[in-house]
Amino acid sequence: MYRIGIDVGGTNTDAIILDERHQLIHAVKSPTSLDIKTGIESSLRQLLQEAKIDKAQITHAMLGTTQCTNAIVERKKLAKVGVIRLGYPATASVPPYTAWPKDMVDILSGSYSLVQGGYEYDGQLLGEVDEEEIKALLDKWRNHVESIAVIGVFSSIKNDQELLVRDLIQEEYGEAFPVSCSSLIGSVGLIERENATILNAALCKVIAATTSGFIHALEEEGIKSAQVYLCQNDGTLMSIDYAKQFPILTIACGPTNSIRGASYLAQIKDTMVLDVGGTTSDIGVLQDGFPRESSVAVEVGDIRTNFRMPDIISVGLGGGSIVRVSDSGAITVGPDSVGYRIGEEALVFGGNTLTTTDIAVRLGLAEVGDKSLVSHLEEDFALAVQAQIAAIIEQAIDKMKTSSEDIQLVLVGGGSIIIPDQIRGVARMIKTENGNVANAIGASIAQISGQYEQIYIYSREPRESSLKDAEEKAVKQAVLAGAVSETIELVEVEETPLAYHPENATRLRVKVVGKMK
Repeated sequence: MYRIGIDVGGTNTDAIILDERHQLIHAVKSPTSLDIKTGIESSLRQLLQEAKIDKAQITHAMLGTTQCTNAIVERKKLAKVGVIRLGYPATASVPPYTAWPKDMVDILSGSYSLVQGGYEYDGQLLGEVDEEEIKALLDKWRNHVESIAVIGVFSSIKNDQELLVRDLIQEEYGEAFPVSCSSLIGSVGLIERENATILNAALCKVIAATTSGFIHALEEEGIKSAQVYLCQNDGTLMSIDYAKQFPILTIACGPTNSIRGASYLAQIKDTMVLDVGGTTSDIGVLQDGFPRESSVAVEVGDIRTNFRMPDIISVGLGGGSIVRVSDSGAITVGPDSVGYRIGEEALVFGGNTLTTTDIAVRLGLAEVGDKSLVSHLEEDFALAVQAQIAAIIEQAIDKMKTSSEDIQLVLVGGGSIIIPDQIRGVARMIKTENGNVANAIGASIAQISGQYEQIYIYSREPRESSLKDAEEKAVKQAVLAGAVSETIELVEVEETPLAYHPENATRLRVKVVGKMK
């Protein structure tokens, strides 16, 4: 019984095979192709050819992909979105798409309608949904929108109106038509939650192409009976059907895969992790084996959102980062990189561009390429570049620390050879075997998660019953994502009292995890 894990990074696509005891059988690393799909196919083909295992014994295949992130950043392959906000006229002063980049609004078409409905902050009815109004709007939008986002005012307290509108849409357009409900995606805060829901709706075509492409690549290699999963950004997995409902949850899954992989390789559940790739370095924090979640609103493609995101700092430093010296003698490292062209452009590979990998080879930190090609570099110069690299990492680590104490750091990633052995603020640095493919390992060993968040009013519904309700709904989400119900366990409960609410309201977030089918 084998598992395949593939993680697509900005520079390399990593692919690995694990056996039933989670032992690494084989790993390959190949350049990420411009269309990504080709890179996945070539990595998978190379992996299977070299591993020489029985393909019929492959039971699971996992993919961590940057496709959705790239689609938002590059403004490509996005669907035309219709936005229905339940809350007219109370919310008319701040319409949808407020503060969005104009090019993004143009691509999504910017179609929106403020209709009757919504709730007050205490759960009291603001307005009833007018079904005829919704149906008239759908007649108007027919064949003009490819996906619809439904956002109700204070739907984080009660979401029955959003679900009613979703049913009306699918009655009119068919069960397969993609509908995104904000109460299932974002947190408290109308505009940020609405923004996240619109982005989720816009990604329906991207995720459909990604999932079908991955399944096709597996079938082309003779893998036809494996369960297929995509990686989420909380370090867990989700089924193909669940991913099609919530494609936005794949954003930033790459760093979380690395963090989870680092935890598994180092056998440590609480630590800081530095993942160095070819273009960027990502720093995150492990808490009980899972990535620490960001507590602030996060911008995705210059759009402010509040959906679940890992607390990650990314800096423009990697194995392919370009080293420059100004006329005044000042040294700069990155943020630009030769990326997947490092095998052609770095000095040690016969190229003409000075990179951080060349510096590592010159200082004897790595044995790649031809070290004689960097022998002309002065040692003092190489040490000065290394000091600059250390300063970049030290500054990023300081931003992630929650105290002044020195931390333990697990170092992973193919570009980790450029990191000095001594970093200020780091008491202990751990380098693991197979750390260069920690991201693909993290994808392969992940569990299935379910998460539910809602505002509960404890004066109306006691805390115990509120916790039970939230856990049941989180379990339901985990089952939908592909977890075996008997294996699901509660791993996190977060309660945030809302001070302005007169009836002891609390934002309750519950997370569960279980084993995959």
